[in-house]
Amino acid sequence: MGTTTRGRRAALLGLLCALGIALGGGTAHADGAPVGNDIQVAQTLGARELTVIIRRIDVTPGPLHVDVVTHAGTTPGTIHLQVAAAGVVVSRGDVTLGAAPGIYSGTLQVDQPGPWELGLTDAAGGPTATIPFVIPARVVPPWEKATYGGFVAAGVFLLLALGVALRSRRTAYALVPAGGMVAALAVAVTGALLSASTPPPPAPGSQLDPTVDNVTDPYALSRLPVTDYSRPPVNFTAKTLTTTGKPAELDLRFTDGSTGRPADDLVIHDDALVHLVVVSPSGRLWHLHPVRVAPGEYRVRLVPPESGTYAVSAELERRGGGVQLARSTVDITAVPGAPGPAALPAGPGKRVVDGVPVDVTTTAVTAGVPVTVTAHFPEGDLQPWLGMLGHLIVVGPLPSADRVGAAAATAPTWAHAHAMPPYVPGLTGIPDETVAAYGPDVPFTYTFATPGRYRLWLQAERGWSVVTVPVVLDVPAAEGGGQ
Repeated sequence: MGTTTRGRRAALLGLLCALGIALGGGTAHADGAPVGNDIQVAQTLGARELTVIIRRIDVTPGPLHVDVVTHAGTTPGTIHLQVAAAGVVVSRGDVTLGAAPGIYSGTLQVDQPGPWELGLTDAAGGPTATIPFVIPARVVPPWEKATYGGFVAAGVFLLLALGVALRSRRTAYALVPAGGMVAALAVAVTGALLSASTPPPPAPGSQLDPTVDNVTDPYALSRLPVTDYSRPPVNFTAKTLTTTGKPAELDLRFTDGSTGRPADDLVIHDDALVHLVVVSPSGRLWHLHPVRVAPGEYRVRLVPPESGTYAVSAELERRGGGVQLARSTVDITAVPGAPGPAALPAGPGKRVVDGVPVDVTTTAVTAGVPVTVTAHFPEGDLQPWLGMLGHLIVVGPLPSADRVGAAAATAPTWAHAHAMPPYVPGLTGIPDETVAAYGPDVPFTYTFATPGRYRLWLQAERGWSVVTVPVVLDVPAAEGGGQ
């Protein structure tokens, strides 16, 4: 009898030690990243330059909050909102824009994860802009199922082992559930250790065309693709749809370079589906964000100040691929009463742009050597625009000051550089346009590959208005003729 009691005590002690080891190990945590993030998309809707913010949504069914950011000079009015899945409109709402620039909000309803489209229509008329986006699902990865399932099974086997050890006269029977507990712990620990090296599945929306199935269960992919996720370049055409004497309605078509079919897989890049830069014959610049009106078709409106050939550049990103830059030209007739041709801009130095004093300085300028171009504003009250502190458009070398638009379309260099906001510890993302706390200096670093005369346009947002600073910069060749 004494031997049996001592055996039971030894078995209990061993099981308690095993329990201590199981409970004393590190906790296996899930990924911990938020399900989805806010989506910001710049939209040039008619005469309005808007920023549409689709707030993150964690649970469906539930509300979808949409904020519309207006800028200085935006006409008051009503924007009709609608959200659709698989072509079926699920919810509608309105956002009333006031005269003061700022954020105006609306709320819609969504009922499932997967691909969606947000539609925006000006109540005064015009096409409906559609913004594709994905509502993610909360997905438990396989390693997490193995880890937590293993720990739960280990707990169950532990209780069975304790029960057998207390009730059975032969302690050897307790070793059977104890062995199951050890096996379950091995599965749990292995799953936790492999979690760091387990590759995530292809991301619907950024790598794969999103569907309800691959959003709700991305691990159900039967096999990995045998090729990369990149897609061919796009072909780009631009034409004007309006008649003489009216604001120019540009129709932009993007087609797949290998099939000729509409390229309807553009993803949000730097807070826009398409960054369209237009340069007039005299060198005036517009940085616009066309709205999607059909698969592969985008529209944007501008008021042409002069007649002639305009250079058009579209910067975009296809799903699974990198950033692409496509250029074209379009002939436009001026609208009566428009401002007229732009004067030849000055080089680096002080100037006043839209009532804002700006001082442009550069480091030593030489072809082939990095040059820092800095725009100095009066105060540190700049706002982030398109997720950046500033934007720099570089075009050149250009042969002369005449017919800048036609020359820019074929210029060897067409670049788009950024000035990033300073890093703030603990900040997980870029603040929106309500934060006016940056600057006063906006620096850009760029290397001019060849000597010649370049046109530069520096952009930053201040007082809910984007200030565009044009600069002419002559870049000399390096000493000895090198580049």
